[in-house]
Amino acid sequence: MTTMYVTYTADYTAWFDRDYYVAHHIPLVMKIWQPMGLKSATAFFPSRSTGGGTQGSVAICECIFDSEAALHAALASPEAGTIMADVDKFTKIKPALSRGQSI
Repeated sequence: MTTMYVTYTADYTAWFDRDYYVAHHIPLVMKIWQPMGLKSATAFFPSRSTGGGTQGSVAICECIFDSEAALHAALASPEAGTIMADVDKFTKIKPALSRGQSI
């Protein structure tokens, strides 16, 4: 298994439509990438800091693929453009992708 995290980091006042993200974007990701080896995509919404901070992770998506090759194939697929084009429908925050690693 290989994990990719998609993180949206910004000022906490930045626009991010959680309802659209969960109800439409995550299912779109699953529909497009599941045939390529995506096993699950789960959204997390970190608590906002009450310690005076205003910057941080607004949302995180954990995408679990069945292999490293599946992750690379999904990202390189023409359909990845459809997923990226959908981002503008729920935020203007640029997503950051990172690969999870076991410790």
